[in-house]
Amino acid sequence: MAQRMVLFVCWGNICRSPMAERMAESAAAEAGLDTVRFSSAGVSSEEEGSPIDPRAVAVLSRLGCRTDGHRAHRITLDEARDADMIICAEQLHADMIMRLDPALADKLSLVTDHVPGAEPGSPLPDPWYGAETGFDDTAETIDAALPAVLAQLRR
Repeated sequence: MAQRMVLFVCWGNICRSPMAERMAESAAAEAGLDTVRFSSAGVSSEEEGSPIDPRAVAVLSRLGCRTDGHRAHRITLDEARDADMIICAEQLHADMIMRLDPALADKLSLVTDHVPGAEPGSPLPDPWYGAETGFDDTAETIDAALPAVLAQLRR
């Protein structure tokens, strides 16, 4: 089976999208799903070159996820076209990707689209502006989405 690529996208690529990337890597490994590669990007270049936010690193470490080797970057058209799935933190991010190429529409979804019972169109909580506990809330939402994401990848 050919390797597939899932790209998680948020604003700056320092909190939500790298958390989703690293949590998805761990969940896929635990499930024996070795034909998928996960990556992340932002729609903004304002955090270009930055590592994962230390508060996100703390949560990822507690969860046993990889935290090294990340440098924030802005999504490129080639990166988006190479992805099999593009999972965004918010509708704004999906809209910005659509401006790169409307043909990407079939690859786009929101993290919360994969969360059972989530309100349609709801954003993945952005922890950057709030207390450290917000990073736990974000991780819980990502964790709730991953079973459906992995099930879709198995098809």
